[in-house]
Amino acid sequence: DEKEKFEPTVFRDTIVQGLNEAGSDLEAIAKFLDATGSRLDYRRYADTLFDILVAGSMLAPGGTRIDDNDKTKMTNHCVFFADEDHDAIRNYAQVSNC
Repeated sequence: DEKEKFEPTVFRDTIVQGLNEAGSDLEAIAKFLDATGSRLDYRRYADTLFDILVAGSMLAPGGTRIDDNDKTKMTNHCVFFADEDHDAIRNYAQVSNC
């Protein structure tokens, strides 16, 4: 049996690129995440996926982002950058439940 490599940065780059290409349309984001779920192992990278959907990039212990201010490694389509109202946050929660 060959062990599969654990590469959270490759996973992050794929998810962030897709989110950025989907734009601010939450329906397009949900479709991208649904389609990508069949190719990527969301269970294996659950922590990384959660970090991206909430904070926009991977988080280091302590809560700092691991993106070195590289725009290709972060997305603004996440909870932290959502409008500060109940409906906007609920919409992001619905996307992450898909």
